[in-house]
Amino acid sequence: MALAGGCGETKVPVVVGSENTPEQIVVGEIVAEQIENRLGQKVQRRLGFGGESILYQGLLAGDITVYPDYAASIEANILRERPDPDTAIVLERTRSEMGRTAHVDLLGPLGYEGTAVAMVRKTTAEKARISTLSGAAKAALKWKLGVSYDFQQRSDGLASISAYKIPMDLPRAMDAAQLFPALQQGQVDMIVANNADGHILSPDYAVLDDDQKVFPAYQACLLVRQDTLARLPKLQAALADLSGKLTTPVVRKLVADLALEHRPAPDIAAGFLRDAGLK
Repeated sequence: MALAGGCGETKVPVVVGSENTPEQIVVGEIVAEQIENRLGQKVQRRLGFGGESILYQGLLAGDITVYPDYAASIEANILRERPDPDTAIVLERTRSEMGRTAHVDLLGPLGYEGTAVAMVRKTTAEKARISTLSGAAKAALKWKLGVSYDFQQRSDGLASISAYKIPMDLPRAMDAAQLFPALQQGQVDMIVANNADGHILSPDYAVLDDDQKVFPAYQACLLVRQDTLARLPKLQAALADLSGKLTTPVVRKLVADLALEHRPAPDIAAGFLRDAGLK
């Protein structure tokens, strides 16, 4: 007991988590390196840890300190509310309820959106002469749609795209990392991806415009435990410095570097922080 008392208080680690998508992994690595640079302490990483619900439960349990998420997704899937079309209202409502019910803070927007986007192969779009989801509904095709497990389970997922009444087989759910390989190999001919995905930069694919605006805007933010913010006074300022730096075009390029160029996430994150004047 004397030995244990002499050791002092056990230092609680900072743990950064993320979902299992290229966008979340690279953003999570940026967050981890930012904390290490600013606080001068090693950060544990649980990148690609799982879907939103798994990460949220990890945050509540104390297994994760901070992870990137989307305000509208939190409101729809965790608070079980229908998000308002006004992103400012969504942000304020989500921030208030998460602080009150879960003792976690939703920090300011990072600067990019992870809104859902429907994508097809460029050759498919050209052959069908379509550029919108309404056009896909009128095309003489029965679509094979691929979606992530998270999108399938979201209250604003399949229900949103069904508004277009697109003729399709039963949607095929899969891990998010499998979506583009499945599209490229012809296992599906349409997928619902993420507006920040680097594959959007590839000439092989085309985005179908959400011309009826059925997909809610997903502003990327950070969820962080309040007890950790109280314990580490410099943490909130370090995370706030990322706000506005991660624009959608920037994140697309970072994700393309990871998913298409196969550069290591730590190298991509270090380069971003350096170019942003944060390192």
